[in-house]
Amino acid sequence: MKKIIPCLDTRDGKLVKGVHFVDVKELGDPVDFAKKYSDAGADELVILDITKTTDGHQLRTQMIADVANAIDIPLTVGGGIASVQDIQDALDAGASKVGINSAAVKNPDFINEAVAKFGSDAVTIAVDMAYDEAKGDYFVYTNAGQTQIDIKALEWCKECEERGAGALLITSIDTDGAYTGFDIPFLKLASETVSIPIIASGGASGIQDFIDLFQQTNLEAGLAASIFHKGEVAIEDLKAALIAEGID
Repeated sequence: MKKIIPCLDTRDGKLVKGVHFVDVKELGDPVDFAKKYSDAGADELVILDITKTTDGHQLRTQMIADVANAIDIPLTVGGGIASVQDIQDALDAGASKVGINSAAVKNPDFINEAVAKFGSDAVTIAVDMAYDEAKGDYFVYTNAGQTQIDIKALEWCKECEERGAGALLITSIDTDGAYTGFDIPFLKLASETVSIPIIASGGASGIQDFIDLFQQTNLEAGLAASIFHKGEVAIEDLKAALIAEGID
């Protein structure tokens, strides 16, 4: 079963969206969008705080609770999840699981600690990556895509699996918000490297991109933001098109 997952990027409690992780614009109330997507048949929902890592503000537990109360599907909370307490607070507020990025890269043992306390199913590692032409490989980025880390993305995916992560949320900075389609070449490599579920993120421009993703890879889920937020693709239409292509 393939999953369709809308993503809500938030800043100061408001829904926002950028291109290549920059040029961020405010779009509205995340709770309203969350309820709309849940009612439309989304399989899961991801909500990310794009400034908590850099600003260091407290987890917005009230917003998480408001979103969780508005939907009846699993909710992943990410963005600045940096401690066991952050995870506990997110789960207490109604999240089903958390997505961890910068804190895991900075201290990989945090993955083991989180898994030991909350279980693999509650821990998704968010891998923000981009291709470096000069270095000829894909590398990991942190701080909302602003800082390249000297870690090859595929090696990091494998390490996250070995440390017990339950899933990977892979976002291609190269394609994020650019309407150029998912980064299928890297996603294929990642799916051949790990056996845990992978959620593909970044670049969806329409229904065909999801069809291509699921026909050309064995990934479990596709995530998008802009096309849903702007009403360019309805979840009902997307699911109907996938079924017509024989994708369950």
